[in-house]
Amino acid sequence: MKFRKKPAQEPDIYLPNLCGIRTVFAVVLIAQLFAFVLALGPMGVSAEDRWSQLGLMSLFILWITLFSCSLLCIVRPYLGNFSNRGVTFVSLAILLGVTALFSEVTFRFYFEPVWHYGPDWHREFMLRNLGIATIVSALLLRYFYVQQQWTKNMKAESDARLQALQARIRPHFLFNSMNTIASLTRSDPRQAETAVENLADLFRASLSDARDLIPLSEELDLCRRYLDIETLRLGERLKLNWETEQLPESVLIPPLSLQPLVENAIYHGIETREEGGTITIRTTPKSQAVEIEIINPRQKSATSSHSSGHQLALNNVRERLAAHFGPAQHMTVDEHDDHYSVTIKIPLNSETR
Repeated sequence: MKFRKKPAQEPDIYLPNLCGIRTVFAVVLIAQLFAFVLALGPMGVSAEDRWSQLGLMSLFILWITLFSCSLLCIVRPYLGNFSNRGVTFVSLAILLGVTALFSEVTFRFYFEPVWHYGPDWHREFMLRNLGIATIVSALLLRYFYVQQQWTKNMKAESDARLQALQARIRPHFLFNSMNTIASLTRSDPRQAETAVENLADLFRASLSDARDLIPLSEELDLCRRYLDIETLRLGERLKLNWETEQLPESVLIPPLSLQPLVENAIYHGIETREEGGTITIRTTPKSQAVEIEIINPRQKSATSSHSSGHQLALNNVRERLAAHFGPAQHMTVDEHDDHYSVTIKIPLNSETR
């Protein structure tokens, strides 16, 4: 089974990617708010002087922010092998170096020739700017670190939940499959071997990385392998109606997303009926999505345990699809007097969130 390759990963460091427009915009916005705080803070300043100071501070802080973001954007790909302390040291060195550079340029080309400030004011101006830059940079880097740790914890919990959801194959299916294989070992060894291979493919899919996506055609092939095993056990009680069209390879889906629904269709719609029934699996291409419908007969006197079983499988699949596609996926359930259907809509050119 060929799984989709993952894109190249970015350096695993807490420093965010400052090459993106949104990130730079957010940092610039924070910098301008900081300039407002510095300009509005001092007392005893006239409104005209305050606005003049705000303009100068905004321009000064804006240049430092943009230049620092540019340098951090350039060096970030090379920080992948650095520890958190190393990343902090390099980032602080860049931020303080840029602050010192622009403070020196501002003094030489504005304060010294226009206001004739001397060396003492120059030293105080430089130390003041470096002190403020150190405090602000330390707080900002700390925020980035805490945010990265929180994101990693959330991602780890999400990945663990996805793996747990994907690995859920009912024990009774395993026991029934093994019993079926054991009964075929002597009567039909070749069919028993095929059943073992199909069972191995199913468990291989359940142990794959839950973050991967596979083409919908491969997921349908997994369903066929599962149904081949169940056909050996149920015989003529299980009838299949495949209404699948040729699908583009761009339609991707998490492994074992349809198999639990097909398993539910057998468990609740075939095993509970002495006469068995027909399971229909239908795929319908739409303009921007593909609809997958699984229909099974409905037992009118279904017990509450069967109903809850339906809900467990549905919630399982719904959560996995939502984790990958968000609101782009859509699942509906229709209950009729004589049949039960589940419809899933998967977006074309689907990408993970």
